[in-house]
Amino acid sequence: MTDPAMSQASSPLIHNAGLKTPMVWRAGRILSVADFLADVHQLAQQLPDCRYVFNCCEDRYAFMVAFAAALTRGQTNLMPPSRAAEVIRDIATDYPDCCYLTDEAVEVEGIHCQQFQPDSAQSSSTENAVDVTSEEMPEIPLAHEAALVFTSGSTGRPKPNVKTWRSLIIGTQLAAERFFAGLQGQPQVLATVPPQHMYGLETTVLHALLSGALMHSGRPLFPDDVRASLQTLDAPRVLITTPIHLRALVKADMEFPSPAFVVSATAPLDAELASAAEALFQAPVLEIYGCTEAGSLASRRNLDGERWRLYPRMSIKVQGQTALLDGPQLDDSVPLADIIEQFDAQHFALRGRNADMLNIAGKRGSLADLNQRLLAIDGVEDGVIIQPDEGQGPVSRLAALVVAPGLSEDKILDALRKHTDAVFLPRPLYKVEKLPRNETGKLPRKAVLAMLAERGEKL
Repeated sequence: MTDPAMSQASSPLIHNAGLKTPMVWRAGRILSVADFLADVHQLAQQLPDCRYVFNCCEDRYAFMVAFAAALTRGQTNLMPPSRAAEVIRDIATDYPDCCYLTDEAVEVEGIHCQQFQPDSAQSSSTENAVDVTSEEMPEIPLAHEAALVFTSGSTGRPKPNVKTWRSLIIGTQLAAERFFAGLQGQPQVLATVPPQHMYGLETTVLHALLSGALMHSGRPLFPDDVRASLQTLDAPRVLITTPIHLRALVKADMEFPSPAFVVSATAPLDAELASAAEALFQAPVLEIYGCTEAGSLASRRNLDGERWRLYPRMSIKVQGQTALLDGPQLDDSVPLADIIEQFDAQHFALRGRNADMLNIAGKRGSLADLNQRLLAIDGVEDGVIIQPDEGQGPVSRLAALVVAPGLSEDKILDALRKHTDAVFLPRPLYKVEKLPRNETGKLPRKAVLAMLAERGEKL
């Protein structure tokens, strides 16, 4: 897909849409591009003069309005991995010329906080909104730093990744070529993941802005809510979710409107769950592979096998244990955290993460494989095996937190022992009611270690 605007120094805020084009489903009504622009122009006039904006809006539509308003003001969206006050204040020390934008009553000490609600989303008309028919479509410089997206912190301190408007446009176009090219009609997208992280930003907000998709503003978490939200959308529907949510939807054993396809990411999806999900939705379940540094870069249908297929015009070069990614949206090669086995120019398999590789008592293993075995145990609803940091216990000893109401700790270990070398069995293994997953379903390492320490102190 070639966008002629890419040859210019700037590019429109919204691509492939007229003012009357449906853009967002929210609160029982469809908002058009004109409705959206009215809210963007209004908020842009209200934003304080600062370089960075913490975009912490909970509602997906409010987030998109804030994201676009900041762009039109020449500001950069700060997208933290968490909206916890401690995380916000920590990031603000590096980006002091900032404000905090939210659609909820939240205050963060030491930071200017502004609360807003989009006007179009609160009324049945936009008569009192800005007259967008006389407004030109905002043009955003391609080199503008549209966002600083922070890593989840699952492996340590969150790190910022610069996303220029150019990189976001090209990355979104590549994904749209892969997923939307064969659909008949406007894709209508529902997601169970938030927009503040790269996965949710790419698959909802950016596709609404740049691919002509209609975005559902909600973020349903419970199966009944997912079903009700899907029923509000017309075909071709697309469900964006995670393995954790898929597991809950399968377990609920209810009927859902069939989407054109389901997309899963943020954690490995095992074949058994993928098969059950495809049977439930009567639609293919596709996985996205990517990272915060580069965005999404490849996809596969889990039931077709282990091979991933790169997006168009992207390439990987494997040098020893390091795989370097190149693509038209990237200024430089990006090293991937995973060990890659390359089959040809477009296809590869994942062989574990470099940081996950274990060497205990002369035996090599993978934390990812161990966690897959743990989650495959009948009766285990959730769980994680982790290697503690030095100083928190012997480096060679693994530990585990498991959600399994109907199993004892000994039963879980016995089930693991059938397929796992004794040196990789986690000791200690603690049963817990819930794991400290973040909004995208990931497990920040710091939170897991804190739960292990807390659990150990109670015994």
